[in-house]
Amino acid sequence: MAPSLPQFSAARMRSYIFRLPLFTRAIIFVIVALWLLSIQSVWDVQQWGALIPMEIGLNTMYRTNTFPLVHAGFFHAFMNIIALTPLLERFEAEYGTLTTLALFLGPLSTIPALLYTFVERGILHMNTTVLGASIWVFTLLAMEAVKTYKSNPYFMLGDNKIPTWTTPLILVLFVSFLIPNTSFLGHVCGLLFGYGWALGYLKFLAPPEKILRWIEGKMNLLGRLPHYVSVDQKTYGRFGVLPSNTPTLSGAVESPIAMSYVGSSQRLGP
Repeated sequence: MAPSLPQFSAARMRSYIFRLPLFTRAIIFVIVALWLLSIQSVWDVQQWGALIPMEIGLNTMYRTNTFPLVHAGFFHAFMNIIALTPLLERFEAEYGTLTTLALFLGPLSTIPALLYTFVERGILHMNTTVLGASIWVFTLLAMEAVKTYKSNPYFMLGDNKIPTWTTPLILVLFVSFLIPNTSFLGHVCGLLFGYGWALGYLKFLAPPEKILRWIEGKMNLLGRLPHYVSVDQKTYGRFGVLPSNTPTLSGAVESPIAMSYVGSSQRLGP
């Protein structure tokens, strides 16, 4: 009997989308909104938000945060959303919504952007524009690859044992060779941050959990925000609620209720 191919389930996909945590939903919404906004010709959204090395200064540092949110077109935005969503959802589920917000709108975007700017402008003396969320994709892939390496150090390619942590590096080369106008350097900068985080060298950049717990409690974020993920998974569970172990009278367990560019440019991702 021939093995059956996996079937696409609209119900399962709908259920997955409905279960996406808050920050992941917000990022998808912003990427789509900025792409829709870029259709008009009055304001060049890509020129406004892209990372342009020669234009980075004190008054334009916002570009180090906006460039992953703007895309070259529909296909660019769509493919990056598809690649980013499961990785970002998993990260947010592990670290919580507030930590994810602080990192993705802070060092996880800014540090790779500044590293790219330093190499591109200071060493290569070039001014190649980059934009797109794939820098986040490769950052998160690097984190996942290190996790995988700890439990499954190698995969076999013929008679060769390939370390699993190298998978994102291979993927960066694959994307750079096969997909035009992608930024190899930008992706590598994302990988460096991801490896640094996964190995523990950059985790000091995360905001203190004690402060985040205080904010959660003070603002009652668990009660006010649907799909919010608590910082403290052990105490509150994934979405801030753990089932009670108190038996009911019946003996059951009760559960409480992102146009054109200027000059030479590259996009990040397909």
